[in-house]
Amino acid sequence: MQLAMTVQKNFGAFTLSADIAVSGDRIGIFGTSGSGKSTLVSMLAGLLEPDSGEIILDGVCLFSSARGIHLRPEKRRIAMVFQQHSLFPHLNVRNNLLYGYKRCPAEFCTVDFDTLVAVLELEPLFHRGVTNLSGGEKQRVALGRAILANPRLLLMDEPLSALDDSLRFQIIPYLKSVSEQFGIPYLFISHSLVEMRLMTDTVLAMEKGLMTGQCSSEQLARNRMGQSSAGYINLLELSSMTERDGMCAYRWQGGELLLSAGNRETTAGLFELSSKDIILFKKHPEAISARNLLHCTVAGLFESGAKLGVEMTCGAGTLVAEIVPDAARELAIEKGSVVYAAIKASAFRRLAAATSQTRP
Repeated sequence: MQLAMTVQKNFGAFTLSADIAVSGDRIGIFGTSGSGKSTLVSMLAGLLEPDSGEIILDGVCLFSSARGIHLRPEKRRIAMVFQQHSLFPHLNVRNNLLYGYKRCPAEFCTVDFDTLVAVLELEPLFHRGVTNLSGGEKQRVALGRAILANPRLLLMDEPLSALDDSLRFQIIPYLKSVSEQFGIPYLFISHSLVEMRLMTDTVLAMEKGLMTGQCSSEQLARNRMGQSSAGYINLLELSSMTERDGMCAYRWQGGELLLSAGNRETTAGLFELSSKDIILFKKHPEAISARNLLHCTVAGLFESGAKLGVEMTCGAGTLVAEIVPDAARELAIEKGSVVYAAIKASAFRRLAAATSQTRP
C-alpha cells in the first residue's frame, strides 16, 4: 500500500494539517485523544471532506481540491472498524457478515467466506443475535464484516479501546491474521504504544492536528520511554510454566524467569515488564531479594529524554532497562559491557494467555 495525503481541515478551534507519504501493509497512526487521528482517517475513507489538498492511494486519486475530485466512500473500497462495533442489531451474526459480502462487485470479490469464518472462529456464533455477544465476539464479527467487503485498505480506528485488557490482547492476533492471510493492508489508529508495537511496523505520530514524525513502532517506544510513566515496555512470550517453591517458573528464550504465584492459571502467554523494574549491577551481587538475576551483555544505549535506555542480550532474549546518565558513568556501562539484571517476580504483568491464534 502506498498512501500520499496532503490535507487541511479547519474546525475553528482545531485545525488539522497533514502531509503524509508512507508505504507498507501495517501502518499505525499514534497520538493522544484530540490529536486528529480519527479526523484524518475519516477524510481518507471519504466520510469527511478536506477543505483543501489531495489524497492518493496506490496511484488512484481519491480527493483533489484542485481537480475537483471527491470519490464517494463506496467507490474508495476502504473498510472501517470502529471503537464501537456498529453491527446491525436486527441481523444475526451470519447476516451481518454477509451484508458487505453480497454487495461487493464480482471483480473484487477475492476473500473466501468460509475461510474467513474459520480464521476468525465465527461459525459457532452464526445464529446468535449481536446483542448476545461478548465485546470480543462483537469486534471479531465487525472485523469479519469489514474484510468480507473485500477492501483495498482496512482502517481500524481505536478498535480495542472499549475492551478490557484480557479481551484486547485476545483480539490482536485475529486482527493481524486476517490481514496476513488475505493480503489486506491496514491503518491502525491508537493511543497505546503496546498496541502499536504488536500491530504495526511503521508509525505516523500526531499531535494537535500535525504530523510530528514517522518511524518504526519500536523506535517510537524508545523515543517516548523518558516521558512515559510506564517507561519502555518489554514484551515477553513466556511458556511451559511449572510451579516451584510457591512460584511460577516460565521458559523464556532458552532460559528461565520466576514469576509470582498469582500466575498459576496461565501455562504460557504474553507478559509485559517495564524498563523501570530492571535494576542493573556491574558485578554479581552477594545477596538480593529479587528472584531473577540475569547475566547480560549490553548491546547498545539510547537517549530518551533525561533517561538512558540500555539494550541487553540475555541469553537468546533481549531486554531494555532504563537508567540515568550518572548511573551509566558510575557503572561504566557501554556497548559490550557485562551487567547483571535483577527483576522482582512481581514485576511481570500478564497481557494475554496463549490461544490457538497467538503468535510470537
